[in-house]
Amino acid sequence: MSNNSQEISEPNTRGAVTKLFGVILIILGALNTMLSWRGGFEVLSLPVIFLAGGLVLCLVGSILRHIRG
Repeated sequence: MSNNSQEISEPNTRGAVTKLFGVILIILGALNTMLSWRGGFEVLSLPVIFLAGGLVLCLVGSILRHIRG
């Protein structure tokens, strides 16, 4: 073992949960929209809100990950 005093950088996990939740919302919204569309039903606004909310959460998670701190 060497006595070099180098800091070992810890992985940046900031914003990972937010981004993951956003990806889950995007997948749910996309699946619900595609199944409604394929089934011939009217596409409701809830899956579209899921898609938009998921995109916003992914963006927030990415921003949090790249913030130095």
